Amino acid sequence: MPPTPLANSFAEAALAEVPKLLMLQDRNPHSPTYGCFDRNYWQYRRTDFPTGMAQEFVYPLALAYRLEAESNAYRGDPALKDWIEAGIRFAALSSHRDGACDDFFPFERASGAAAFSLLGCMQAYDLLDLDDPELESFFATRGRWLAAHQESGQLSNHEALIVYCLYLLWTRFGVDDLESAYRARLERLLSWQDEEGWFQEYEGCDLGYQTLTIGLLAQLYEASGEESLRQPLERAISMTASFMHPDGSLGGEVSSRNTYNYFPHGFELAGKWFPAALALNDRFGQALQSGRAPCYSDDHMVAHHLWSYLLAAANCLTERDGDTEASPSQIHFPGAGLLAVRDGDQDLFVALNKGGVFKLFRDGDLVFSDTQLSFKLADGRTAVCHMIDEYDIDIGDGVLTVSGRAGFAKQKVMRPVDNLLLRGFMFVFGRFFPTLVRKLLQRLLITDKRPAPFEFSRRLEWGGENFTVQDEVKSDRWADVVSAGISGHQTSISVVQSRPYHESQHQAWFDVTDQVKQLDAGEPFKIERSY
Repeated sequence: MPPTPLANSFAEAALAEVPKLLMLQDRNPHSPTYGCFDRNYWQYRRTDFPTGMAQEFVYPLALAYRLEAESNAYRGDPALKDWIEAGIRFAALSSHRDGACDDFFPFERASGAAAFSLLGCMQAYDLLDLDDPELESFFATRGRWLAAHQESGQLSNHEALIVYCLYLLWTRFGVDDLESAYRARLERLLSWQDEEGWFQEYEGCDLGYQTLTIGLLAQLYEASGEESLRQPLERAISMTASFMHPDGSLGGEVSSRNTYNYFPHGFELAGKWFPAALALNDRFGQALQSGRAPCYSDDHMVAHHLWSYLLAAANCLTERDGDTEASPSQIHFPGAGLLAVRDGDQDLFVALNKGGVFKLFRDGDLVFSDTQLSFKLADGRTAVCHMIDEYDIDIGDGVLTVSGRAGFAKQKVMRPVDNLLLRGFMFVFGRFFPTLVRKLLQRLLITDKRPAPFEFSRRLEWGGENFTVQDEVKSDRWADVVSAGISGHQTSISVVQSRPYHESQHQAWFDVTDQVKQLDAGEPFKIERSY
């Protein structure tokens, strides 16, 4: 049966990135770093250790090696097979003795990097039909480390990766002592699902990462037939569908971690028994085919989506009945802090827990994206009204009010002295307490909040022909403000996948500096806009 246009779109998007993956790899068999995908380490010598996450790249390469598609020049390529195997071996060679690996700093022992790369290596191993007891021993060692390690924070996508890895080690590679760990970690993951359907990611719901959690649980259900997974999957898929944008994008600045992630393979797998899942891929496929999909193609995270695209292509259903029931005109998930309003040809998506950040669509096209007011201060700090927090919220008929206090954006960058201190600390002390170090860094860069001297109130009104935004900010320190405005894609936490490129970001900065500079101390700043 010939592939569908959607399958072709997923395959072509992924295959187009294969040259980049290979460019990032050391493909010299006589090199001591043969198989390494961290070009900053083996080629540029900018880092003093290889990131373990990069070895995940073997997964999309192995899928490309096996994919049956007319446009696939990599199928069955013997050189590609050698390079993939070298990548798996380097993952083992570069690991710590306990199977862990590092990602951003030495002795980090990062669960996410370990789980992503382990899954990639195990799946590539099977796709290449390898038989090597030494590599299988490495898989088991890393799996046992993952089973025993509890990372700080609740990152459901990492936990789903670990759960699926443990299942494969138990059932495929015969590591029987991991069965109990698999069952315990699965129970733990499912306990992180809110009754509204979303899975916890740090401080709340990130719709983009949720698609990865859905994908991994769908793979697990496909392999295990574990009936306890069906209801959580259906709830997660239905909740996600409620907030997919008309242009095929998902999340972005409205989500807790500001990602535009979209992992499609789980929706194809779930679509076999839950047809509503297919509607999400159909809409994302339109964005992909028109060149309006997000760009994730940086050196560190490029592979995450490629293997999902290739799995979606390989499992793409030809008979599709992805139509869903008409969505209600207003959907509010208080726990997730999300509101969706559909009013005629208008679609509004609001992050209530981020001060009223919103995206407004008309006739399927983005009209305006708004990440709330931002104030650059004379001391170099930036106060923003979009930090995740507990805000006063009032939702009425066609009106919404959000009010609270601004917070300081997280803008810390690493200086040479910071890197020296971090590495010295890790070599002497931190190597024995990597989880504590990671927890402290998460608090510094992501979860900790420092209030700023600005109180804001935002009022959104919809209905009829106009959509209106009224903002009011109070402060006694307007003289400290050197610049003020609103961006369509501003974020203020340090999360790896939070700042991809998307065409919707071509929206000019809305500058209000002149208005702010005219204010006297204690005088409120007010602005009203209509669309």
